[in-house]
Amino acid sequence: MTTTVAPSSRASQRPQRIRPATADPAGGLASTLAQTSDTCEMPTRVVVADDDVLLRAGLASLLDRSGFEVVGQAGDGAELLELVRTARPEVAIVDIRMPPTHTTEGLDAARVIRRELPDTAIIVLSAHVEVDEAMELLSGGERMGYLLKSRVTDVVLFLDTVERIAAGAAVVDPSLVQELVKARRRRDPLDVLSPREREVLALMAEGGSNAGIAGQIFVSEGTVEKHVRSILTKLDLPESETGHRRVLAVLRFLEAR
Repeated sequence: MTTTVAPSSRASQRPQRIRPATADPAGGLASTLAQTSDTCEMPTRVVVADDDVLLRAGLASLLDRSGFEVVGQAGDGAELLELVRTARPEVAIVDIRMPPTHTTEGLDAARVIRRELPDTAIIVLSAHVEVDEAMELLSGGERMGYLLKSRVTDVVLFLDTVERIAAGAAVVDPSLVQELVKARRRRDPLDVLSPREREVLALMAEGGSNAGIAGQIFVSEGTVEKHVRSILTKLDLPESETGHRRVLAVLRFLEAR
């Protein structure tokens, strides 16, 4: 399971994917057209940037067939920035290492996109866990994701992750969480939390919504909401949109590992 932070309410404003209309035999053409008008929504616009042509084309094809609209593809950071500035996609899927040096070109481009077009969701793909780069990326808040390329092979999970990030979530690959757990610090800032609160926070860091966490620990969703409020208060997180505070809480959890 990927680590996800639930989006804030503003995410509901984004366009949704197209849902095909079905004809009504009794209502005829007029009924069908009316239904189409009610149910047809704009698809999520995506750009894909990776110097691996096969991977890039494969991702683009998968997204197109799954109801997204791929508005462009790029093979390096400069091409990506030009594409994003002109096409204005809702989601940019970016390889962290691209030409010419194959170091941090993708990450550098992601920084520019976040600065110039902060409403663009960014998903960075990496062949390996790179803790420092991932933590810097995720500190940008909502609509950010860090995934290992190996996760793309789980098509259903990958497509769901793209949807959630486009909707405002922050998603962390579970391998990153494991790496951070290995590097546990001497003083744990999470000591202020009760064992149950730490459990809830860990499940938040694994991608659980309040309802999902409730099902995993066998309590009501209202009880989970109380735990989340207590976690946010005990970690002394500044008042802001609930979604952003959840992002900060998960970052605090990751930094403490």
